[in-house]
Amino acid sequence: MLVILTDEQILSVKQVCPSCLMADRNGLPRWREGKLCCGHALNKSAEGRATIYECQMGFRLTQVR
Repeated sequence: MLVILTDEQILSVKQVCPSCLMADRNGLPRWREGKLCCGHALNKSAEGRATIYECQMGFRLTQVR
């Protein structure tokens, strides 16, 4: 599950992404084969650490399991 990280909270992508022009037709981030297509990775995934992405709108996302 993808979530959006802010300084003070964790938000569902369903709260933010539907208003984004880069979202897919379901209003969700363009996530394909483990990569965010509507943004870029800020860090490389190290063992035990999640990759943090930044979307085109400036939000930071990560995948939680």
